Amino acid sequence: MRKAPGLTAEALDHPIWSALSHYTIGPEEAALSFAERLARENGWRLAEAERVIEEYKRFCFLAATVDHPVTPSDQVDQAWHLHLTYSRDYWERFCPVLGRPLHHGPTAGGADEQHRYFTQYAETLRSYERVFGSPPADLWPDAARRLNEDHKARRVHPRDAIIVPRKAIRTVLLLAAVLTVLALGVLLLRS
Repeated sequence: MRKAPGLTAEALDHPIWSALSHYTIGPEEAALSFAERLARENGWRLAEAERVIEEYKRFCFLAATVDHPVTPSDQVDQAWHLHLTYSRDYWERFCPVLGRPLHHGPTAGGADEQHRYFTQYAETLRSYERVFGSPPADLWPDAARRLNEDHKARRVHPRDAIIVPRKAIRTVLLLAAVLTVLALGVLLLRS
């Protein structure tokens, strides 16, 4: 794993970080690697999944070494969810690297929980920055986006829906408006 910008020497020399930086999730001989499965299940390119896995390892390092509860970004949470399905790897190989079990505790809902997770996520970002430098904004958005917007995302199977990016819709609508204006102009010129 590459050294993150701003990674402190203390973290770089930490035995947990050393083990995590060389850790491969799942069986190495699998026809479909953990990264490939993560990419496939989330509609990401392989390089994006590999970036998320690196961030997941950083999150786990923080979970094992900081003195407060940590909350993952949405993408990191997707890697964590998938890793938990590799249950033997997770509990028998990975958690011993961390030196402790790392349980996944979803929210119980309500305003108090929203506040708690908002605070935990903001503190996670501060700890990340202290240990690793600035987090990549595309994988670690600010707390407001993470807890007010990202949770609205839904898994959609392509057989059940047509998925069209908003940018494509805006482009088509703009093109339709321009063509309508041109057609009206032609009609006015002919009359």
